[in-house]
Amino acid sequence: MPLPAVQTHVHEFLGSTQFAGPGELRHNHRFAGVTSEAIPQGDSHVHAILVNTDFFFNHLHELGVETSPAIPVGEDGKHVHYVKGITTLNFGHVHDFVFATLIEDPLLVAAT
Repeated sequence: MPLPAVQTHVHEFLGSTQFAGPGELRHNHRFAGVTSEAIPQGDSHVHAILVNTDFFFNHLHELGVETSPAIPVGEDGKHVHYVKGITTLNFGHVHDFVFATLIEDPLLVAAT
């Protein structure tokens, strides 16, 4: 499916993975970033996310996932996206993650 001819919007996101790893090496990772532009899907859209986690005890992980369709949260089309997945396998383990993106353009005031 071709992308729109003009840029639409992106979302910021941040979060922590769930804990994983054996015994004293049990740990989690933090991540933050910005999604891709909107990717049309049916009557809604999704975004792609590809980001590295922070670095802990000689390793990091990648998150590569597609968001849910838009979830309305207020007026003027404001919305978020649900995100759930599993990181890459590094250092003998993976981490689950679940989060929601932030609202796009949270400080943009609609014209009156």
